[in-house]
Amino acid sequence: MRKNFGKQTWVLPQPVLIIGTYDKAGNPDAMNAAWGGVYDANKIVISLSPHKTTENIAQNKAFTISFGDVKNMLASDYVGIVSATKTPDKLEKAGLHTHRAEYVNAPVIEEFPVTLECTFEKFNEDGNLVGKIVNVSADEEVLDSNGNIDLGKLDLIIFDPIAAAYRKVGEKVGNAFSDGKKLI
Repeated sequence: MRKNFGKQTWVLPQPVLIIGTYDKAGNPDAMNAAWGGVYDANKIVISLSPHKTTENIAQNKAFTISFGDVKNMLASDYVGIVSATKTPDKLEKAGLHTHRAEYVNAPVIEEFPVTLECTFEKFNEDGNLVGKIVNVSADEEVLDSNGNIDLGKLDLIIFDPIAAAYRKVGEKVGNAFSDGKKLI
């Protein structure tokens, strides 16, 4: 037997995306967003309502995206519930440090081990932000022996909208584009 829940925005899992921008004065800011994902090859889409982050992106035509992890869960949540308009030093209060991204005019948050550097493409008809990924950088501590990002070392968190919780991403359970061939 199944239980119906009606209309819900439950596309699971939902990533915890930390969006980094600079304001007009060049001060770094970050916010937490869960409604985002791949848009097209080398592009990302994030559902954002108008606020300081969207103003910063429109002004600088750039932003970064990092992924929330267990180690930085408190800071990840904090930057999502506190506005930089009311708390200009929110990154400092969260214990986060930044440096300028190499390819775009946006901050890299040093505590998060993987960062996507993105240029602004557009806000589409629904107000969703579309950006082009121009670089991905990663700390060496999360690389495997071949120099690739090892998701097992990232300790990523996801947003659970059903329980209003963060959950840790689990272990590898199979091989994509391979294991299913056993049924052919």
